[in-house]
Amino acid sequence: MSQQHIFPKSQRLKSRKKLQQVFAEGKSVRAQVVRLVYLTEKTETPEVKCGVGLTTKYFKKAVDRNRIKRLLRESYRLQQHMLNSYAVSSRLSFSIFILYTGKELPAYDVIFENVGVALQKLLKALHAAGAENT
Repeated sequence: MSQQHIFPKSQRLKSRKKLQQVFAEGKSVRAQVVRLVYLTEKTETPEVKCGVGLTTKYFKKAVDRNRIKRLLRESYRLQQHMLNSYAVSSRLSFSIFILYTGKELPAYDVIFENVGVALQKLLKALHAAGAENT
């Protein structure tokens, strides 16, 4: 297994304080059924922390919610290398939360494509903000 395709617990966004900060101060990008809320910080050690979630409004069964979260984590795990390399090159830390906003149980390829599009939009927004600051 390639080293860049891992998603250990140290890269998971679990802190309640940080989650509240991401939703209060963060910006967001959308891709069809995926919304990505992110917060950037300038730090000495660049890192990317990610969390996933969805609402119980449309998915009453925990089995369905857990499946969607598993699909979101797997899609992020396979496509995170672009964001990690940007974090290292720009010396920024990112806190990201990926939300599934659809109303029906998705297929893996739909989730994979939407997470990829959301990450591309995030990188585009970060490049635009970086060019704006210089």
